Amino acid sequence: MTTPTTSMHDRAPGALVIEQLLSLQSSVSPRSGAARFFGVSPLPDDNASWYLGALGEIAVGDILRRLPDGWTAFHALPVGTKESDIDHIVVGPGGVFAINTKRHRGKPIWIADRTFMVSGHRQPHLRNAEYDADRVARLLGDRMPVPVHPMIVLVDPKSINMKKAPKRVKVIEARHLARWLVKRPTVLAPDVIREVTAVLADPTTWRAATTPGPDLMVRFALLDREVRSARRLQRLWVLGFSAAAAGGLFALLQLVPQLVMASFGL
Repeated sequence: MTTPTTSMHDRAPGALVIEQLLSLQSSVSPRSGAARFFGVSPLPDDNASWYLGALGEIAVGDILRRLPDGWTAFHALPVGTKESDIDHIVVGPGGVFAINTKRHRGKPIWIADRTFMVSGHRQPHLRNAEYDADRVARLLGDRMPVPVHPMIVLVDPKSINMKKAPKRVKVIEARHLARWLVKRPTVLAPDVIREVTAVLADPTTWRAATTPGPDLMVRFALLDREVRSARRLQRLWVLGFSAAAAGGLFALLQLVPQLVMASFGL
């Protein structure tokens, strides 16, 4: 259930991505008992990217929530078509930043000016980040014309090889984000920050939005628990068969109680 949005402050990190994920999951058949026991993921391959994206936005949202007084963060701001949003916007003494979150866990990142590659594959992340910032600047428009700086925040990459930094887009790892923001030189006065924040908080600034019902994050938490349980089971099965290969069937049987408990999320 959703309700009309009264303030964009009400948007939770990853809200739009989670809504899309749960909508897609609603058409997925429940796993059989055998599938649960053997650690088959509840996520079809096509839905996994939505899940990972949600985790990334939630992680960055948690970082932004801990920024000091004077900084305000907005999340999952709807623009354009139904499935399009700005992951995060941050407003503070150091300026206005449109953040595009990317969770490339365990993958090498290579950047050189206009080129952004993930595990050797070129991605349009830089172009998209600039587009997001320009969208926000247009929405602010004449009401509060201030520069909007594009950022890409990477969650848990294996490495970042910055051959040449992009001219306009700041690319940074999530763990350095808060420190980098608070160290920006002051460019916005408190009254300007208040005015910009008021414009961004106004639902009429954005595409018609609703506030997801309180069960949204509860449903996502349940799905997240299932996914993590399935992964834990997969690791246990790998460990069990490795132990069986090394020490016989008895070693595998020793793990059965853990497998049963994990399959039921205990």
